[in-house]
Amino acid sequence: MDKIISTAKQFIVSPKSEWEVVKEDEDTAHQHVMKYVLPLALISAVAIFIGVGLIGYRVLGYRVQSVSGGLAQAIMSLASILIGVYLSGFVIHKLAPTFDTTVSLDKAVKLVGFSYTAILLAGILNIFPPLAFLTFLGGLYSLYILYIGFKPMTNVSDEKSTSYFIVSLLVIVGVYVIIGVVLAGIIGVLGFTALGGF
Repeated sequence: MDKIISTAKQFIVSPKSEWEVVKEDEDTAHQHVMKYVLPLALISAVAIFIGVGLIGYRVLGYRVQSVSGGLAQAIMSLASILIGVYLSGFVIHKLAPTFDTTVSLDKAVKLVGFSYTAILLAGILNIFPPLAFLTFLGGLYSLYILYIGFKPMTNVSDEKSTSYFIVSLLVIVGVYVIIGVVLAGIIGVLGFTALGGF
C-alpha cells in the first residue's frame, strides 16, 4: 500500500520524473491493474456508493438517495475504469505501428493506468455529491499526466507524437463512453433501475 501511495503522490507532484521511474516497471498489464489501478478505483466506487446510496443529494427540491442506485453507480464506475484501462491500452498498443513505433501491451496499459491517477484520487469527492463535479479537475490533470508520459512510454518520434497522442486521447474518451453506455444497459437489465440520478 505504501508503494501505491508514494507512486500516486509522485504522479501528482512530479509527473515528469515519475514517468522516468515507472517506464522501467516490469509488471504485466494485469499486475498493474490489480496492484495499482484497482485500489485507486475502489476509492471512487466506495465514495459513489456512500454519496448516492447513503448520504444523497437534492435536485430541483427533491431528495435523491438510493442504496440500489448508489450500488449500481459504484459498480459502473469500477467496471468502467478497469475495462477502460485494458481496452484503451490495447488500442494504443495496436495503433503504435501506424505511428512508426512499438509499444508493448503492458506499457500501453500502464500508460493509461498511471494517467488515471489524478481522476481516481479526485473520486473521493463523490462522497459528497454536490462536490462531485470537481472530479472534472482531476480529469484535466490526468490528461496532463498522460501528455507528459506519452513520449517516454511510447518512444514515438517528435513528428508523430502529437497525432499519436490525439488519436490515443480520442480512443480513451470513446472507450469510456461506450463502456458506460453498455454497462448502463446491462445494469438496467439486471434490475438496478434506481440509478439515483445517474
